[in-house]
Amino acid sequence: MGIIQKQSIQSSLFIILGFLIGAINLLILFPLFFTKNDMGLVRALIDTGATLSVFCTLGTLPVVYKFYPFYNQYLGARKNDLPLITFIVNMIGFAILIVLGWQQKDFIIRKLGKSPSFAAHFSYVYPYTFFLLLFIWLEAFAWGLRKGVYTNFLRETAIRIITTFLILAYGLKWISLTNFIALYSGVYLIPTLLLLYSLIKSKQWYLYRFQLSSVTRRLSKRMINFALFVFAGQFFNMLARTNDTFLIFGLRGLSDTGIFAIATYVSAILEIPQRSLTSISIPILAVSWKNKDFANIKHIYHKSVSNLLAIGLFCFGLIWLNIENLVSFLNWVSHKESGGYDALTNLIFILGLAKLIDLATGVNGQIIGTSNYWRFDFFTNLFYIILSLPLNYLLIKNYGLEGLAFSNLFALIIYNSMRFGFLYKKFNLQPYTLKHAIFLVLSLALMGSIHFGLHLNNIFWNLFIRSGFYIICFAGLAIWINPAPDILALVKKVLTEKIPGLFKQTQK
Repeated sequence: MGIIQKQSIQSSLFIILGFLIGAINLLILFPLFFTKNDMGLVRALIDTGATLSVFCTLGTLPVVYKFYPFYNQYLGARKNDLPLITFIVNMIGFAILIVLGWQQKDFIIRKLGKSPSFAAHFSYVYPYTFFLLLFIWLEAFAWGLRKGVYTNFLRETAIRIITTFLILAYGLKWISLTNFIALYSGVYLIPTLLLLYSLIKSKQWYLYRFQLSSVTRRLSKRMINFALFVFAGQFFNMLARTNDTFLIFGLRGLSDTGIFAIATYVSAILEIPQRSLTSISIPILAVSWKNKDFANIKHIYHKSVSNLLAIGLFCFGLIWLNIENLVSFLNWVSHKESGGYDALTNLIFILGLAKLIDLATGVNGQIIGTSNYWRFDFFTNLFYIILSLPLNYLLIKNYGLEGLAFSNLFALIIYNSMRFGFLYKKFNLQPYTLKHAIFLVLSLALMGSIHFGLHLNNIFWNLFIRSGFYIICFAGLAIWINPAPDILALVKKVLTEKIPGLFKQTQK
């Protein structure tokens, strides 16, 4: 995939590094120094801030994704007024949030009765939302300027490094829990300043254009219409991904929120390749639609499915085979509360399966969102939230956290089926082949045989033997079926560069 493949690899490395640091934070340092209730408090802050920051954008982000190529082509950097316009709209959105929050303060505190700790620290949601809002606004322009690798470093790696220092400061008793939450509410400040500096230094992005350009006048009605529809869809999509946290700390308290945060994080490992591919593919898809390069769109869709399915199956297998090892380790390290992490076993499996299904659909959402059929993106997101909210509420009330995990699985299956069907019917896009089906079935059979047939009592030996055996067998399966030629070619290239002569015999 050319530039997409190259930058996706670079971006994935930063995201993987960030996930490793995040795993140390969430799976070792947090359980060591914090109670599950405190971990739930941090998770509640993150998900609430993420949802509110999307609300404050008022639809500016999808406008930047879709129309920034037009501005660059017809105006250039210095005459581009899109940065200033979107900044003003974002600040209006944040002002609306502050007013609503002040007016509804008593109502918010009352609804957080099951989570009194979050109610006491709720004011810190606002600075967290503000700095995250600035970051995602700048990130949208950075993606348009092909700086997705750098933004992924800041979002996935730098944020978690800062978090590590804050956790250690709390663990060493240099700061109190309230001080930790206060400092964490500004965790996006440094990454935002670094990203702003990078954009200014590039001399391809300016904020001081006060006069409306001809492009803005010509496209204003279209952009407003687009923003309103896609913003609603984007907000509903975010709400669909975070409402489970709201339901947990609202109905069950922060301790269960902490448990679910770990399950969500572990299953989110599968999102590593998807996140990097999304940030790189959005501007390229936007340009492809603009130039009516349908062949390139079809190529990106097919490659994204092949690569993401292969990587997703590999990661899902490693997670599934080591869930019990993780639970045993967490119960051992969390000496403050004498364990209590057994519920993670089923949660991680169900949520991981849901992520795998989402991963296997490739960049279907990005293709629809950057096309002229973006209204469908809104309607599918609206359907998703209408489906997931009552389903989440019903299942968590009757079946607890496992019910909530199954709700995620069912909703994602229906949601992605609708998007796949739309792309197939409208554009005749069908990226799957017989190779994908064979590879999927054999990979799942491999995971099941190792899971039920190979088990050692020592968690470290169990992790090493089962993971090693799975990696070797999965590699052989991937070489035999070759469902993702790009990945296989990349692995061979790396191996031949790192270990000269490894493939010399096969080349003769």
